[in-house]
Amino acid sequence: MTIYKQLLEREENNNPIKVGVIGAGQMGAGMIAQIATIPGMSVTGISDINLSAAQKAADAYNASAEKKIDILIANDFKEIINSNHVEIIVDATGVPEVGAKIALETLLAKKHLVLLNVEIDITIGPLMYKLFKAADLIYTGSDGDEPAATLEMYEFAKSMGMEVLVVGKGKNNKLQIDANPETARAEALSKGMADHMLAAFQDGTKTMAEMNLLSNAMGFVPDVVGMHGIKGDLDSVLHDLNTKENGGILNQFGVVEYVDGLAPGIFVIVKGQNENVRHELSYLMKKGERDHHILYRPFHLASLETPMTIAKAILNHDTAIVPRGAPVSETVAVTKKVIKAGERLDGIGGFCVRGVLETHQDMKKNGHIPIGLISGNVVAKRDIAKGTFITEDDVSLDETTTVWKLRKLQDEVFS
Repeated sequence: MTIYKQLLEREENNNPIKVGVIGAGQMGAGMIAQIATIPGMSVTGISDINLSAAQKAADAYNASAEKKIDILIANDFKEIINSNHVEIIVDATGVPEVGAKIALETLLAKKHLVLLNVEIDITIGPLMYKLFKAADLIYTGSDGDEPAATLEMYEFAKSMGMEVLVVGKGKNNKLQIDANPETARAEALSKGMADHMLAAFQDGTKTMAEMNLLSNAMGFVPDVVGMHGIKGDLDSVLHDLNTKENGGILNQFGVVEYVDGLAPGIFVIVKGQNENVRHELSYLMKKGERDHHILYRPFHLASLETPMTIAKAILNHDTAIVPRGAPVSETVAVTKKVIKAGERLDGIGGFCVRGVLETHQDMKKNGHIPIGLISGNVVAKRDIAKGTFITEDDVSLDETTTVWKLRKLQDEVFS
């Protein structure tokens, strides 16, 4: 039975999936509005540090919903997680420390967790997935975000026996590695976004984190630190994202990548597994005889697709995207400006650091710091030049944060 038909059954039986949402910003509010018209699902709790944002999202929900409901509103996410009227939690905060606390509280409450918080997933996801799975609970990233959409297409190709060479996403905006909340403020205001969130997109941290999540889920790695990030179209990338021996730029296949020019889509480059399949692919794709072909989805609907993940979790005990085991890649912190000794570093989307993707092995070898750990009271021990990959020789991390404690446990579990 399809998910839609299962949802119709829940609707007919007056037994909707009861969803609690933490974070009523752009993504959270959009998803809440989407659920208002989905059969067999309802939002029963909303938390945001800005109580008026939570109330606004609740009002928008009831303005569209056929059945008006009394939605629990709180600025303390624990009230939503522990409510008897909520059976699954969606983390739409995008903040590592908050995400760590939400994940731990949701686990203790014995409820399922869907993440629109890539930032926490790449920091402690392998540990949390292991813990949730041991408790027979669902921990998952979200459909609609590029990592899950790309993984879905990868598995589509692999289910047909194809060889997958490269996977990735289009970047939605021009890379501005020095972007910060101040430079992003005007555009963020026009888009109804938080300025630090837009800055994290602009400085590349979000792209790195998304491909980090995909890497951890399927085992592909960045070909070079930070990936290549070429500009191209559906035809040019097939030539460029090939190995050097074949005239491309790659050192190897089995890599994650991003491309300026394919936004807002995701892509998978495949090779037919034998001569007959290669011939059939060339015939069906209508691009002439080619050894490689690109499978492309020209959109991803972000939080609007999250209800699909909620339904999978509750109805089928299934996930959208999860870590395959130990970390494969890491998004590490690199300075965006000169940092002075004694200066406190802000985190993702701030003035001080951006994220860059590298393999987990390289992170360990070089002593680099996952950007999700730049949280709380992180202070520079010495002057740090702009463009520096930060190590613990450079800064004192805040060991009182929940994210630091869970990351330390993860490192021990997967050592």
